[in-house]
Amino acid sequence: MAKLNSALLFRCYIWLTETIYTAGYITRQEIDEKWARNTSLNHHNESRIPERTFHNWKNAIEDMFQIVIRCDRSRNRAYYIENRDDLKHDDVRAWMLNTFAVNTLINDSQDLKRQILFEQIPSGQRFLAPVIEAMRDKVVLRMTYQSFSKAHPSTFTVKPYCVKVYRQRWYMLGKSEVSELRMYSLDRIVELQPTGKHYRLPANFDAEAYFAHMVGVSDAMNKPEFVAIRVNRKQADYLRTLPIHDSQHEEERNKDYSIFRYFVVPNFEFVQELRAQGSALQVLEPQ
Repeated sequence: MAKLNSALLFRCYIWLTETIYTAGYITRQEIDEKWARNTSLNHHNESRIPERTFHNWKNAIEDMFQIVIRCDRSRNRAYYIENRDDLKHDDVRAWMLNTFAVNTLINDSQDLKRQILFEQIPSGQRFLAPVIEAMRDKVVLRMTYQSFSKAHPSTFTVKPYCVKVYRQRWYMLGKSEVSELRMYSLDRIVELQPTGKHYRLPANFDAEAYFAHMVGVSDAMNKPEFVAIRVNRKQADYLRTLPIHDSQHEEERNKDYSIFRYFVVPNFEFVQELRAQGSALQVLEPQ
């Protein structure tokens, strides 16, 4: 097998993971057959994955993603994911596999490319990978950042705590040398370099808990409160299938309207979500 660049090799890791995950149990022969048909990754039209390469990929997948691939000799030496259930409760790995599965399907079906449309996330193209690498290695970043509220960019060091995507923008929660925790939009970064200095993530920091009562990314330090809204029957159908927030609870349902209750920080993004419902929505509480 020809030597692959790091980006293509990474995609091969995810392809192998997704292939085994989707199949449940799959033999080496079946994996090789799928590899032979994969035009998006198998650029040299190889009929099979060399044995050494296969095991190198399998070991790298375990090291990088903590996804354990085993061989079941009782099932005709079929390969399977030992900790499969863990993926169902891991949003990052599930998102990674689902995204790549769709991309692979589209790449293998060239005639569908003009029929499947995606929303672009510009900020993820350049700076997402170095931010994630810095979080992995606990390395302080030197960042030049252009805020919308300032005329000129400023340069400072920042400790990246986590990243979050919202409304086609990637955001980094970080602690800089000049302020406490705050959100930085990746598409407003001008330059980003690792400093070589390491930092410790606070032992009690929990990214999910930090954003648990929020829609979007602003005012995380504010206290959540109960909010009740009434929407007409048609709009209620949309809210049931796509809740505004995880705390959404339908406490009353009638033929003409429904009442939903939330426990949430009433920040800018949440208010914008309510306003987007227009005249179909009425806020009942708080005043």
